[in-house]
Amino acid sequence: MSTPTPQPRPERPEPGALQPLLPSDPSAIAGYRLLGRLGAGGMGVVYLGRTAAGELAAVKVTHADQADQPDFRARFRREVEAARRVSSPWAVPVTGADPDAPEPWMATAFVAGPSLGEAVAAHGPLPERSVRLLGWSVARALAAVHAAGLVHRDVKPGNVLLAVDGPRLIDFGIARATGETALTATDMVVGTPGFLAPEQAEARTDAIGPPADVFALGCLLAYAATGRPPFGTGAVDALMYRTVHDEPDLTGVPEGLLDLVRACLAKDPAGRPTAAEIGVQLVEDRPGDGAEWLPAPVVRTIAERSARMLALPEIDVTETGGTTGPAAPEKSRRGFLLLASGAAVLAVGGGAAAVWAGLGDDKETDGKGGKKPVPPRTSWTIGVLADLSGPAKEIGQAQERGARLAVEQFNARKDKPFTLALKVVDDRGDATRVLETVKPLTTDPGVLAVLGPTTDAVGQAVMPAFEEAGIPLITVSAGYNLLTLRTGTTRNETLLRAIPNHISAGTHLSFAATLLPAIRRPGVLEDRTEDHYSWQVTGGVRFGFGQAGIPPHFRVVPAHADAGAYRRVLGEMIDAGIDAYVHCGVTETAVHAARALTELGFTGPRFTGQAVFGQDFLKQAGSAAEGWFVCAPVADPATQKTAAAFTAAHRKRFGTAPAYYAGESYDVVTMTIEQLKAQAKAGGKPARKGLWAALRKQKYTGAMGGYHFNEFGDLGMGGTFVFAVQNGAYKPIGSAPLLPSKPKKNDKKA
Repeated sequence: MSTPTPQPRPERPEPGALQPLLPSDPSAIAGYRLLGRLGAGGMGVVYLGRTAAGELAAVKVTHADQADQPDFRARFRREVEAARRVSSPWAVPVTGADPDAPEPWMATAFVAGPSLGEAVAAHGPLPERSVRLLGWSVARALAAVHAAGLVHRDVKPGNVLLAVDGPRLIDFGIARATGETALTATDMVVGTPGFLAPEQAEARTDAIGPPADVFALGCLLAYAATGRPPFGTGAVDALMYRTVHDEPDLTGVPEGLLDLVRACLAKDPAGRPTAAEIGVQLVEDRPGDGAEWLPAPVVRTIAERSARMLALPEIDVTETGGTTGPAAPEKSRRGFLLLASGAAVLAVGGGAAAVWAGLGDDKETDGKGGKKPVPPRTSWTIGVLADLSGPAKEIGQAQERGARLAVEQFNARKDKPFTLALKVVDDRGDATRVLETVKPLTTDPGVLAVLGPTTDAVGQAVMPAFEEAGIPLITVSAGYNLLTLRTGTTRNETLLRAIPNHISAGTHLSFAATLLPAIRRPGVLEDRTEDHYSWQVTGGVRFGFGQAGIPPHFRVVPAHADAGAYRRVLGEMIDAGIDAYVHCGVTETAVHAARALTELGFTGPRFTGQAVFGQDFLKQAGSAAEGWFVCAPVADPATQKTAAAFTAAHRKRFGTAPAYYAGESYDVVTMTIEQLKAQAKAGGKPARKGLWAALRKQKYTGAMGGYHFNEFGDLGMGGTFVFAVQNGAYKPIGSAPLLPSKPKKNDKKA
């Protein structure tokens, strides 16, 4: 196989770095001269501002379309008023605001340090003394919040900033007067999952008071001391369930803090201490005026950010012909700089010219100052975004081969109306860097569609970039449901999923298990290592067995639990009378389960899903994998009569039979090419616009079977296949059923 040379890792932007203003940004708001962007989101932008006196401020500006929504200004005004009511050296004060402006804004004192979340992610957990002083300060801030008759309701690592003289609590956007319920639906969960109290998780609005902030403070202290939230991470529903029903994982919390943190995390609000009481229990000393309360690496981060802020030059406001605030504007250099930067781009030459042509300009210079027509484009590109060298490289490399074969076969046709290039990007399975990695695809106007991504995590990270570029993504391996099913009114018009989502796959898995007539009490184990995957598969399994009228025995294990934990938990499940085992987790833990079940003498059928399907499970589990049934969203090309020509072509091109996922990749790329040919045949040019909708509406039959999609871009019914492990290899059994086999039917067969 000709594997693309791995691309160098792009440098990530420095966390907390000031981003430049965009041409559409104002240069001043009221008395604040804007120096750059601190962050942006769907609601608005946070700028770094400077007053005439030289003081820095974080200026939060809301988009005009948000301000026009019903009740928005009332909510924004309430946020300003709530923040102004809190008087504490450990809460960031409001320095200015105008809720009635066309784009409402609020300014608060600027803290140059990182958030607690950034500090822990970069440098690890804090030492006990730092955690104590952090807790003392935040507890004091919350005591002031509660004394003002408010509940903060969103105490989390991102809302605590670290400064040399102590932490600061920020963001009163959802703070509420005690007992107030206006502007919030009674069944709406408010707060951040993983850092909210059980009464918030259950949306018991009347029960949400100061104790909810104390519970969040307990989560915050556990996170600061251990580097992980006490109720884990992953799917929101899973976090909510654990918060209400599970005990927190406090492994690693220092002994001197353990009792206090446990008290804060009491399920009953009445059993928690007050914020004022916490401050008394934690006081040993206080942060004071120095930085000795924090570890040296965090202090260096604060110093570096402070130095960057102090080094900022004075920036003139943009001249617009009128005023942008109370002060008269000075003449601006920004317009000139923008023109200069534009001239520099035009001077770059070929690369910029290609982009310009791709954006629709139909003229270029003839070298004598005149214009001449640009030759029409005759070549376009199909992209591949895959993990070629990371944890899922077995799948990614197969996908790249399938796509390459499809493009090469098309280009070999004499009657082709255009030619296609293949541009391959190796994301290495690294979701943290992928937005930079995919720029060769998202910034190339010739890229019409992209096969990928390989993994759920990368899919979640890159979706915004492909949505903005308008490039369809077609995946044959990412099953996370929210890649296609969005919250709110936003609709997916970017991703086509050519496999079942994880919930549907879990349902198919349980339906396959019901084909065995002896199953009456299946044991279902949810492994939290890849939490969003296992939670969704477990949900599908739960639904499927419910449809069959079979009551499973459910258990949950922590992420990355060791072999001993699996022996204990599976022993308890066997003692409870399970007659089958379903593993909702990843390869690492399926190996533990396979070995433990063998050691415990369990002989019932064992099932698992997509995340375990692959050679690693067979190699690592060895003989303990024998007899397992694995459900996966791929068929075996050797068993598909329609795949004979594809299999022969793959063997001729790459010297080997196709691996799993190669056939499905070949199919969806060929399906895309056929749609692009239809565009050309209709008299147009291949284009991104309308391609996703056209692909979604069609029904296509390829080498590996049929493909049709629902209105959300998900594969229609079916798409899960059952394999049995025999003699160290996967033996295809067939398609998983679309309906369960119920016990009463099994009884008749027996």
